[in-house]
Amino acid sequence: MRYAGSWMTAVDDRILEYLSEHESGSPTKMKREGPIRCSRQQVHRRCKKLAENSLINDLGNGVYMITENGEAYLEGRLDTENWQYIDEETEENVHNDSTEDTVTDG
Repeated sequence: MRYAGSWMTAVDDRILEYLSEHESGSPTKMKREGPIRCSRQQVHRRCKKLAENSLINDLGNGVYMITENGEAYLEGRLDTENWQYIDEETEENVHNDSTEDTVTDG
């Protein structure tokens, strides 16, 4: 499960998936080769936003590469709403805590 921030769009996931599968890419190449259903200009804008948020790196000349944070997001290990890494222990504890809250003595 991915933890997308409210600032993210579905296009962002497609861009990150493309860059995860390929070493790098440009908005033109991603639009042409990837499963992205929007304009090249929109891909370019989203790449800039992803780079501002450290999920991809701008290598220059319109070429981008995914970062470790981007890979962690794709793997469901990074919550991009509150920028916290998630590990299995934390997920388990959160689940157990929410279960305890719903139990009432009766």
